[in-house]
Amino acid sequence: MKQRSELCQFLTPAPVARFMAKQFSNLSGHVSLLDPGAGVGVLTAAFVEQLLANPNQVESCFITAYEVESTFLSSLKQCLTECCTVLEYRGIKANYCLYNKSFIEAATEKKSPFFTASYTSFTHAVLNPPYKKINSKSIEKEILLSLGIETVNLYSAFVWITMLQLIDDGEIVAITPRSFCNGTYFRPFRKAFLGNMKLSKLHIFKSRTATFSEDKILQENIIFHAVKTKNKPDNIEITNISENELEGFSEFRCVPYREVIESNDSEMFIHIVTNSLEDSLRLQMDKFSSTLEELGLEVSTGPVVDFRLKSALRNCLNEQSVPLLYPESIKAGEILFPPSNPRKPIAIEQNQETAKWLVQPGWYVLIKRFSAKEEKRRISAAVCSPIDAPALGIENHLNYYHAKGKGINPDLARGLAAFLNSTLFDSYFRQFNGHTQVNATDLRRVKYPCKNELIELGSQIGDSFFDQLQIDTVVHKTLSIMSEATRAVQASKRIEEALAILKDISAPREQQNERSALCLLALADIQPETPWRQATAPRGRITEMMDWFRDRYGKQYAPNTRETVRRKTMHQFVQMGIVVENPDQPERPINSPKWCYQLHQQALSLLKSYGSAQWEEARRNYAVSVTNLLQDRNRNIPLIPISLPDGQAIQLSSGGQNILIKDILESFCPRFTPGGVVLYVGDAGDKFIINESQKFREMGVELDPHGKMPDVVVHYTPQDWLVLIEAVTSHGPVNLKRHNELKQLFESSRKGLVFVTAFPSRKEMTRYLAEISWETEVWVADQPDHMIHFNGERFLGPYESEYL
Repeated sequence: MKQRSELCQFLTPAPVARFMAKQFSNLSGHVSLLDPGAGVGVLTAAFVEQLLANPNQVESCFITAYEVESTFLSSLKQCLTECCTVLEYRGIKANYCLYNKSFIEAATEKKSPFFTASYTSFTHAVLNPPYKKINSKSIEKEILLSLGIETVNLYSAFVWITMLQLIDDGEIVAITPRSFCNGTYFRPFRKAFLGNMKLSKLHIFKSRTATFSEDKILQENIIFHAVKTKNKPDNIEITNISENELEGFSEFRCVPYREVIESNDSEMFIHIVTNSLEDSLRLQMDKFSSTLEELGLEVSTGPVVDFRLKSALRNCLNEQSVPLLYPESIKAGEILFPPSNPRKPIAIEQNQETAKWLVQPGWYVLIKRFSAKEEKRRISAAVCSPIDAPALGIENHLNYYHAKGKGINPDLARGLAAFLNSTLFDSYFRQFNGHTQVNATDLRRVKYPCKNELIELGSQIGDSFFDQLQIDTVVHKTLSIMSEATRAVQASKRIEEALAILKDISAPREQQNERSALCLLALADIQPETPWRQATAPRGRITEMMDWFRDRYGKQYAPNTRETVRRKTMHQFVQMGIVVENPDQPERPINSPKWCYQLHQQALSLLKSYGSAQWEEARRNYAVSVTNLLQDRNRNIPLIPISLPDGQAIQLSSGGQNILIKDILESFCPRFTPGGVVLYVGDAGDKFIINESQKFREMGVELDPHGKMPDVVVHYTPQDWLVLIEAVTSHGPVNLKRHNELKQLFESSRKGLVFVTAFPSRKEMTRYLAEISWETEVWVADQPDHMIHFNGERFLGPYESEYL
């Protein structure tokens, strides 16, 4: 882990790799893949898996992989070998070339021919490049400059070199930090990339930590797909990906190219706006008329670099020193000097050496250059009033607004700070700033209210302390142009409040997400401007709720995500007692298009109290009432009728995995164990429904009463086998551990043992593929006519000891 951190290598999780592989638009003919930072081969394996989905379209595949870390080579080589083997098996010619060297340093080995036609031959490239700043004196910097590449981070260097090696219409899919989308340092990269590539898809993650949860990543990550051509697309697909739901509930928009990269923007910033409300915010903010130059202002980075002036720093003020401001002096929009518990020096000596790094006393607006990991606000500004000292030191981790090196009008400073601290400005700034740093360049390029508006705003602020709500209120009132954009900010606030409610009522962690928050808002018809006390309880179907997300909150999701809403939010809301199914017709068939949901009356009463003084008491009362409700419901829980293969009728409780057990008994058994006798059926509510103990004993099977039985046991009499079936819904499959447990449990049996894992769907099966034990079978309920056999020379049969 330490070495990976030093190399800035963060291995791609398998679900992310599969998602990336699915972004390619043309997988046919002769494929030549480049993986320039291959790791253990996860991305290449996912790419090959995608090729195998349509093998008849692919004629050949040649893989070129680079990996500098020697400890990965053994696993990587095995992965590449197995990829080629399976491709050949499916009739696709395949081979690979593996280089144990730096991808950047490899560029110098062929000198200029590295970029000639004979070497720019890759049709596809997939990469998760290292994230590391390039030292100005490093060998990488020297190599890149010799190739005409000017960039500041290894990840953008990898993408740049990869781009040069693609053929015309070649495709690249990469996962990188979002930081290249803005800022001066990445301008040469953006110019080269956008000049040669057609950016077609952008996928951003809702959380900085969601993608690489085990690696402490501060950057916001994005996945992009681009094609090498100078023809620009009409639109770009932008997806906002929920945590752990790469294939599920993702917000998406098809955005005109000109709105993502503005044609008249010399900086070529990439604006990533994921919903229509945020887009309306961008349009309103762009209507502001003034640049900093027109305001008579400039913004600069604090000139004091402490490690260069270390000998001049002081821990206390005296006659020879002046105050030194660090970010820790900014608290809640104010300057607190000296800090109550300073961790940094508070003063700097004033002498000939330091004079050029100090500013004269006056009114300034300071803004933190960095926000903490997962901090809610990106922008944190404060007004610095004149100090009783001949000069002032501003440390390098702060930006400051000034009037050509001098202080500015006091009301202008107050108004500017209020504008910067407004939720509207922070939300807008995040649209093109995707990392923790607030660059002075980004602050220079945005539009500001006119000088008179800012001064009027500042006069209302004065020296009073305003909390966030008060700041937003006075900013919206004074700057009338912003009133039209408040809906986007209010929408974000309502979603945060809904999330807080779900957390307060102890909703499962899997339901503490934006999808569930939107469902709760829809069920209560809480629009962005609607106070919680006005909550109602309209009936709604899933499709109607998703249309509501789009129309009221600008959140548009693909139609095929309806099932995700049903299975991963509404089902749990019903179980928690928040929601009632079909209040108008409880006996409605489960496949009815009219299936609907409604807030339970107790949940509605709870929501109406949110934000009031009665919330805590209402929450406690709700917890008690829901407990009683669920207990009553369990006493009257409906049963699932099941017909056994021999015609016998039984009933299972409706909880747990029993729907899948019904499928096993009514679909699997008639197909794969015809004439078999069901000896055991477990139940989610009771210990078992059928338990033929006597028949087990007649077969020589003495069961351990404390042993964990499989969900279903069938005696397949034509072959004299015992078929042991596990129903996988919330528990795991027949993995190696479970395989051994079952063998031990039935070790006294003289029958052949067959181990089967049953899944409700293939999608559910893919979650457990890596765990399923060899020499077992897999059956999928939504494709009941097929069986999947894990290795070995038999299909559905017991293995003798020598084969195990």
